[in-house]
Amino acid sequence: MNITQEKASELYAEYSPYIHRTALLLTKSLALADDITQEVFLQVFKKFEQYDQSKPIKPWLYTITVNTTRNFLRKQKWLSFVGILPEKNGAWLEETILKTEEEKELWMEIQKLNQNHKEIIVLHFYSGLKLQEIADILQIPLGTCKSRYHAALTALRKVYKPATKGENLYEII
Repeated sequence: MNITQEKASELYAEYSPYIHRTALLLTKSLALADDITQEVFLQVFKKFEQYDQSKPIKPWLYTITVNTTRNFLRKQKWLSFVGILPEKNGAWLEETILKTEEEKELWMEIQKLNQNHKEIIVLHFYSGLKLQEIADILQIPLGTCKSRYHAALTALRKVYKPATKGENLYEII
C-alpha cells in the first residue's frame, strides 16, 4: 500500500513540528534538525507500506526520528575528525523553546547527560510520550526504559537545585 499525496501532506502537516522539535532537542542544531526532519519523512513515505495500520502512528514516527537522529549524530562524530561541522544554534534554541532561567539551567544539565538518558528525558518530558511508548520507540524492554529514566532523574537531581523551595523537576520540565 503506497501513501497518497493527500495522506503524506496530512502526516507532514500534523507531525513535522513534533519531529523537528525532538530532533532539535536531541542535537541542539537547527541545521541538523531540519535535515533529520526531511530524512524522517523520506523514510516514512518510502516505508509506509510497512506501517501497521492497527497501531498508532506517533510511536512509529518517533522510532524513525530517534534512529535517524542517532545516525546523524554518528555521522557528525565522524565528520568532526575531518573538521567539518554544521553550525550550532544553541542560543536560538534557548531563546525560542526554553523561556525561563531555571529552564535554561535545567536544559544545560540535560545536555550533559549521556545520549541514552537524554533521549528518555526529551521523549518523556518534551515530547510527552509515556515510558511504554518510549520503550517501543527505542526498542528496549520497559524495565530498561524505567531504569534509564530513573538514572537520568537521579543524575539531574544531584546537579540541579531549583531556586524556588518546593519546586521539583517535574514542575520545571
